[in-house]
Amino acid sequence: MIELYHSPISTCSQKVRLALAEKGLTYDDRTVNLSKLGHLDPEYLKINPNGVVPSIVHDGQPIIDSSVICEYLDEVFPEPALSPAGPVGRAQMRAWLRFLEEVPTAAIRAPSFNAFFAKALWSRGEEAFEQMRAKMPLRKQWYSKMSASGFDQAEVDSSKERLRSALERAEKSLSSGRWLVGDQFTLADICYIPTVVRMDDLGYSEMWQDLPGVSDWFARVQARPSFAKAYFPGSRIDRSTYSFKLTVDAA
Repeated sequence: MIELYHSPISTCSQKVRLALAEKGLTYDDRTVNLSKLGHLDPEYLKINPNGVVPSIVHDGQPIIDSSVICEYLDEVFPEPALSPAGPVGRAQMRAWLRFLEEVPTAAIRAPSFNAFFAKALWSRGEEAFEQMRAKMPLRKQWYSKMSASGFDQAEVDSSKERLRSALERAEKSLSSGRWLVGDQFTLADICYIPTVVRMDDLGYSEMWQDLPGVSDWFARVQARPSFAKAYFPGSRIDRSTYSFKLTVDAA
């Protein structure tokens, strides 16, 4: 039995939902309500001491960190394979996973928070925000850079530069294969999809209009059956209509 602790709008949760869908695996839905700060609830912190989503519990064993969860699922449920069979291919895939965590996955946070979350997190005032920040097991220093209006322009510009560099790296890989690691759809693709989806939701799609390989790749990933399963209604964010609101006292 797999229990999935996730949020519909969380990009890292989307990675795991894509992997589960590709594997054809069912799970017990344990949605974590971010607007109620469910990721900081003491009971959830027993499962994931980092206080972030997603997590899975498989046969009573918690597994945390989205990329780790994806690799775990591919190891425990080997069909269909989402990793290359040979050691060189697996190493290339893992290099992509590390790069994705280091660069685009981190870079998408500031633009996302500016567009959707910063105002709500500061809605109760500075004191409440600082009390909330103090409860966060991870990224306290990162949150300290966020004002009531979000991150400054220099941070956003840096994020966009890193996002573009990741797109260019993907374009280079896609010039020699259908997917990021040759001709096999792998965890590397799965772990990059949510960042590009979020970029699309932010209105950043012009960043890959001059990259035909990435444009084609993105069209093909959206056509996979797993995409519709992972991106059910309410899991994408429309800048013109979406509003995130805290529904509990952040303090």
